[in-house]
Amino acid sequence: MRKRLLPNACGDYTGSRARTGIPYTGDVETTYTQLRGKLAAVLERVAEEQEVVIVRRKSGRDVALVPADELASIMETAHLLRSPKNASRLLRALRRAEKGSGKPEPLAKLRREMKLEPGR
Repeated sequence: MRKRLLPNACGDYTGSRARTGIPYTGDVETTYTQLRGKLAAVLERVAEEQEVVIVRRKSGRDVALVPADELASIMETAHLLRSPKNASRLLRALRRAEKGSGKPEPLAKLRREMKLEPGR
């Protein structure tokens, strides 16, 4: 059973689960009809508040409006985790960092090793 959607202060609807079964936490949901009437305001909210808006459509699959930088981050993460070997290496590094067992290195040294220009 789908959770009943409640209008928020902007007239949008919020809920905890989409029809797709993917959990959403605090994302805004609206209908295509509602979106048409306030597209500029919704796009501003997506961009400025880094909020995802789920657009419910009667005659098609639901779609999401996602800030472009957030989408780029998701796509980069998916790319990095695509290789099982790289995913394993990254997750091991994350566990080491969480435990504090990694050896701190100066940023300048890491930039030299990676042949990167210093940040400006």
